[in-house]
Amino acid sequence: MKNYLDFEKEIKALEQEVDSLKSPFGAEGISEVDTDKIKNTQHEINQKLEEIYSNLNSWQKTQVARHEDRPKANYYIKKIFSQFTLLSGDRYFGDDKSVIAGFGLIDNKSVLVIGQEKGEDLNSRIERNFGMMRPEGYRKCIRLMKLADRFQIPVISFIDTPGAYPGLGAEQRGQASAIANSIECCMSLTVPNISIIIGEGGSGGAIALASSNKVIMLENSIYSVISPEGCASILWRDPSKSLQAAEAMKLTAKDLLKLNIIDEVIPEPLGGAHRDPETIAADIKHSIIKNLNNFKNYSKDEVYDHRKSKFLQIGRDQGFSKSSSLSDGSLSYKDSYSRKLKTHIDKYKYIYVGVSIVSIVGLITLLS
Repeated sequence: MKNYLDFEKEIKALEQEVDSLKSPFGAEGISEVDTDKIKNTQHEINQKLEEIYSNLNSWQKTQVARHEDRPKANYYIKKIFSQFTLLSGDRYFGDDKSVIAGFGLIDNKSVLVIGQEKGEDLNSRIERNFGMMRPEGYRKCIRLMKLADRFQIPVISFIDTPGAYPGLGAEQRGQASAIANSIECCMSLTVPNISIIIGEGGSGGAIALASSNKVIMLENSIYSVISPEGCASILWRDPSKSLQAAEAMKLTAKDLLKLNIIDEVIPEPLGGAHRDPETIAADIKHSIIKNLNNFKNYSKDEVYDHRKSKFLQIGRDQGFSKSSSLSDGSLSYKDSYSRKLKTHIDKYKYIYVGVSIVSIVGLITLLS
């Protein structure tokens, strides 16, 4: 059974008409299927979808991002990656079902895949906690990201959460520090990490896994520090003003691309990703492969510096912060030399040890 949003009532009526036309069993018994009328009605549906979805406001896009039928992380993981191996547990408390994590292959290359999963029906949504991660979920991701970094395996994250779980148990187990540590881990990786926001990108619960070299959004997804309802409740003490809040928050992919908060927008099929999941999965796969190939000649330091530079530059050309030292758009790091020196020593440490030993032996021989 299809689910429709409030602004899709006309589409619902037309699609119900098509379904009735396709059935040969009418009120008067068996009748001939009118293929021409079906074709014309389907054309009318496509026109309505084009008209509605090309003029969505920010609140309507929020509704599409939350659509019950919208493909979830689990679907994309199955469609995009082969030989996926699920890994569980944070090695401290337990496993968090709201996040799927494991290693798989894309374009014959190993990647770590992380996906915030909301669930497909009521039972799975309860099991997945509606995509709201607990501390053990973030710690599981940190554990696996560090493992991927050690073996130089890129990280791919699918973001779809209303936010981190705010329950008492989560707070007692260190929710805030788990989110902070996850952000730190993402930012310190020396392998490329790519995040795709497929639905909701809610607050710290999202950015904990979206502090990436490339942040990509689907056309009708959202990414914000708070929900429109929450913003309206705080600013106007009126949740019904969600439309005004959504417009002011600039939470759509189009707005965030203009602000350089994200790096790429993947267009969705007509009527949203839920109307053609296979096409959008193929487009996401193409984008991931393309972006991974862009980093294939980067050194560890270059990957790290790319990510750091990207986040430091956010807002600097929008009037939020000005610095004469950054007027040329370039960023220099105080720790850049020390990082390069450390990398150089790590790379040639055995040669230095060997040369040192030979020098000491030679010096002892000369003195004796």
